[in-house]
Amino acid sequence: MEGNLLIIEDDPEISNMVANYLEKEGYQTTVVHDGEQALREFVLDRFDLVLLDLMLPKLNGLEVLRQIREQSRVPILILSAKDGEADKALGLRIGADDYIAKPFSPLELAARVEASIRRATQYSNADNGNEPKPQLLSVGELIIDPDNFKVLKKNKEIKLTAKEFQILKLFVQHPTRVYTKAMLYKLVWNEEYYHDDNVINVHMRRLREKIEDDPSNPRYICTLWGIGYRLGEQ
Repeated sequence: MEGNLLIIEDDPEISNMVANYLEKEGYQTTVVHDGEQALREFVLDRFDLVLLDLMLPKLNGLEVLRQIREQSRVPILILSAKDGEADKALGLRIGADDYIAKPFSPLELAARVEASIRRATQYSNADNGNEPKPQLLSVGELIIDPDNFKVLKKNKEIKLTAKEFQILKLFVQHPTRVYTKAMLYKLVWNEEYYHDDNVINVHMRRLREKIEDDPSNPRYICTLWGIGYRLGEQ
């Protein structure tokens, strides 16, 4: 699979291993070793995905993530130590699309990179001219533009990550359907569910914080305790 990747990792052994393996898989890679260099490099080129370590010199990974997300929806995959659950959860809330725990296998990493790029490509605004543009979807004060990957609330754009957009679009397209966590994981992440509630919970909380007037009392995506989620009645 082709793609231009930005690898932000301060450990030369890990960054070289990752870059070499992904280049053999057909990707182009740019490697940087600190947060300030990462932000400079990001504005100089167009990247299809960012691999981001959290523990970086000069500027930490969470701040790099925050600044990239302010200007781009590029998929961001966090590389994190296993004991960094709080940092990983915070990273997802700020705008990361996925994370992979260290140590990781190159095969798993390549699979997650491919899946993240594929999901982002599905929601790009490229129009091949052969298929009609999807019509706008609306619910309450929200307007969802599937073709241009945009969500508006009261005519103001809400910036969502690829997964957040997929989750919202799924609920709006099927307003009467109840989704279990296993169903969401399969449909959005394209992976089997292994009771990793933290990933679903963080993405759902982050989505609600963006679209709800009162995230603690949601009206768009409601929880059915012990069952799953469904679109709220408007």
